[in-house]
Amino acid sequence: MLRSPLMLWRLLRIARTLARHDALAAVEKTGVAPTLTALLRWLVPRRRDGRPGEKLARAFVALGPSFIKLGQFLATRADLIGEEMSADLSELQDRLAPFPAAAARAAIADELGAPLEELFVRFEDVPVSAASIAQVHFAITRPRDSQDPEDGAREVAVKVLRPQVEEKLERDLQLLYWLARLAERTEPRLRRFRPVAVVAEFERVAKTEMDLRLEAAAANELAENFAEDDSYRVPAVDWERTGRRVLTMARISGIRMDDRAALLAAGHDLPDVLEKAAAIFFHQVFRDGFFHGDQHPGNMFVDDDGSIVAVDFGIMGRLDRATRALLADMLLATLRRDYRRLAEVQAQAGFLPPGQPLDLYAQSLRAVCEPIFGQPLERISFARLLGQLLQLTESFQMPVQPQLVLLQKNMLMAEGVSRRLDSDLNIWLLAEPLIAQWVRAHRGPAARALHGAEEVAQTLNRLPQLARRAEDALDLLSQDRRGERQGEASSYGNGRASGAGFWLSLVALVVALAALLD
Repeated sequence: MLRSPLMLWRLLRIARTLARHDALAAVEKTGVAPTLTALLRWLVPRRRDGRPGEKLARAFVALGPSFIKLGQFLATRADLIGEEMSADLSELQDRLAPFPAAAARAAIADELGAPLEELFVRFEDVPVSAASIAQVHFAITRPRDSQDPEDGAREVAVKVLRPQVEEKLERDLQLLYWLARLAERTEPRLRRFRPVAVVAEFERVAKTEMDLRLEAAAANELAENFAEDDSYRVPAVDWERTGRRVLTMARISGIRMDDRAALLAAGHDLPDVLEKAAAIFFHQVFRDGFFHGDQHPGNMFVDDDGSIVAVDFGIMGRLDRATRALLADMLLATLRRDYRRLAEVQAQAGFLPPGQPLDLYAQSLRAVCEPIFGQPLERISFARLLGQLLQLTESFQMPVQPQLVLLQKNMLMAEGVSRRLDSDLNIWLLAEPLIAQWVRAHRGPAARALHGAEEVAQTLNRLPQLARRAEDALDLLSQDRRGERQGEASSYGNGRASGAGFWLSLVALVVALAALLD
């Protein structure tokens, strides 16, 4: 049951907002509460223009920060909502009216344990941006160990969480969990989408974004990964002025990545900018397995030196070594139009369930991918291609790979920026030589031999531990046998203990050999 009349009232207000923006189509598709949705359509005046995804995006903006974040999260789950709605929600603008500067000043002083005047020489009350969970103010730091305000003062950007945003998220999560459980209980056809698990994943993502210390740590790690690379810059974190609800970083300047006219006017070489972007994407994904998860143009800039500068590190992605190797093999097979190899790679990774015909799957991949080759980039719809691939996975009963969903979203963003800057260049072809080099270094015979040698060495290091465990097991077994067989002939007991010791030693040897040969 609903926990309180307030939650019921909240649910009715949400339904009314959805109806006002004519966004009930998404609810109607689920088949949940058809009578209520029909009544709301009849009673509430509606704004009718736009596609279903655009209407839903407008409704989420009206519902506030939690639902804006929910919309951005759903935009990464085309497997759940379809490619058209996913594309529409990807355009969801994360901009809200700013909250008062007095509240920002109070939050900073409370979080950092010092009056604002002790932390900053100047703090601009008008925020430079105001998003769903936080807003950003420019400021100049005050050095604490100097009487001279200009000695060591630095220009910074200060990000502050919205007042009570955590409490509002908790309230909205309670409602979302209730609706998800209701859907799983009453609508069997929705269970395969695992609504409760989807809400849990959204909760994890949203709460990570609301701890600004985690964003600071992510920025710091990304900066370390590119410490020797001048083509990519991450603003330095001011740890002294950073906490759970406040993040202070060096102020950056530059031109938005998608502002073609401004980049040309500043004298930047657009193919050079795209080549750097391709290399940065490759290094984050393949070299480091740690990538910026929200690389839309508003978070990417080009500075005066032609370096690419990133901001906003609340959403980050990670890929383990095995997934990176798989992704490299898949990208190379796709770029080389080797669909049999592409099918084999996915089958070896366990993506293609047993019993599904490999040849037919390779043929289906060809049917989906081949039409995109040879066409001008401006005529290719990668959102449509992604939708077709998702339909293909459903046809072959393939599970969706969640670790690649965020990466797919960022690939689409990168393609969009690439098209706006130079429609004659394909950003993935620019990255192909780097991917091929990485594959040779990490997937070739020499790399496999080295990896195998490392595994053998690790197993050999574990052998003494295995031997000690076998010895302990023998001691325990000998003690048990003495207790059970006390009074029996000693020769009989020793024979049984020796037999057990033989079998335990044999098992230990088999385990060790299996680990060595695996």
